[in-house]
Amino acid sequence: MNVFGVDIGGTGIKGAPVDLDRGELSDERFKVATPHPATPDAVIEGVHEVVRHFGHTGPLGVTFPGVVVEGTTRTAANVDSGWIGIDARKLISERLGQPVVVLNDADAAGVAEVTFGAGRGRGGVVIMLTLGTGIGSALFVDGRLVPNTELGHLELHGHDAETRASVKAREDHDLSWEHWAHRLQKYLAHVEMLFSPGLFVIGGGISRKADKFLPLIEGITAEIVPAELQNSAGIVGAAMAAAKL
Repeated sequence: MNVFGVDIGGTGIKGAPVDLDRGELSDERFKVATPHPATPDAVIEGVHEVVRHFGHTGPLGVTFPGVVVEGTTRTAANVDSGWIGIDARKLISERLGQPVVVLNDADAAGVAEVTFGAGRGRGGVVIMLTLGTGIGSALFVDGRLVPNTELGHLELHGHDAETRASVKAREDHDLSWEHWAHRLQKYLAHVEMLFSPGLFVIGGGISRKADKFLPLIEGITAEIVPAELQNSAGIVGAAMAAAKL
């Protein structure tokens, strides 16, 4: 079964058709740069460009980097504040002329990972963290999602955690892998103290380079593994949500 997913990020908007029988992209993903400012109209045009590239018609899943409740975007940390409080599902559906579901980007990635990837078959508390422009999070208890946790915005040593431990923070401050891993370790320790997970799944594009930083993290009781679907997890999760429309 092929369904389409689009993943809106702070730096890129990417999408592809997804084979939901295997949990894999059925074609090479297509990506456009996230516009700046990332206003609703500009971003939705980017989503349209991605969908148009494949000539897709029919149900569409779209992820958003913020809290999403019944299609309404409630926060917008890494995109324009114009997203706050709008019915994104309705706007995107009207623009593209097809049924749309909108959900939090990390939640989508997490659902994909616990279904097809590194969290498959794991009980107890599992936390997926997507490291990129910010830090997204998806919290699962015995395989069931607790939506919109936004753990990247926990306060850590007086700072919003994602401003210290995201991939963007590493790049902005030109941190070595060792220095960044130390920051990430402090963040993981804080999350572990609050939720006592049995497993952390580390996602986002940086998961392809897990060997450069995960071995440097010490003192965390939970198992820490890279996402198996890597940066495609959000697209797969979006398509999974669209399949329910």
